[in-house]
Amino acid sequence: MQLLALSGSLRAASSNAILLQACRRLAPDNVQIMLYTDMGLLPHFNPDLENQLPPIVADLRSRIAQADGLLISCPEYARGIPGSFKNLLDWLVASTTFPGKPVMLLNASPRACAAQAALRLVLNTMSAQLIDEAAITVQLLAKNMDEQQVAADTEIAVQLTQGLQAFVLAIRKHQETTANP
Repeated sequence: MQLLALSGSLRAASSNAILLQACRRLAPDNVQIMLYTDMGLLPHFNPDLENQLPPIVADLRSRIAQADGLLISCPEYARGIPGSFKNLLDWLVASTTFPGKPVMLLNASPRACAAQAALRLVLNTMSAQLIDEAAITVQLLAKNMDEQQVAADTEIAVQLTQGLQAFVLAIRKHQETTANP
């Protein structure tokens, strides 16, 4: 199973990216998690380019299409979704492979509730399949932990492992349903 992880932060030491990298370490057997790292290179969304997509946007859409599911961890800036991540999502609005895509939401800070609500609204509008039983919130803010420390932290590792297991199970059910309508 191939999963694509999207961090909503451009920071080099982003707790959201670290959380996704820890998921990669804790992923069940036969599950590969790839981290998308080109968000900062995406051009500003322009619907006039829809008929001739910039190559980087075509690559993003291709990665989304190939993924069995998406892991999204997004910070909160000014009580909302960071502009760069909203730009990434805007490029996916007209994608024919995004609707119905299973999504696991991760939150690196319980304080980031406004961004999570806004993100849920946007993803629901885009017809993502949010897997609520896989959604998790952990407290990484100001802990200065790297991915190895996050994956080794007993409490966080249990939450991530349980969330990933629920997500994989939901994806398998989704694949069975779509294969046998």
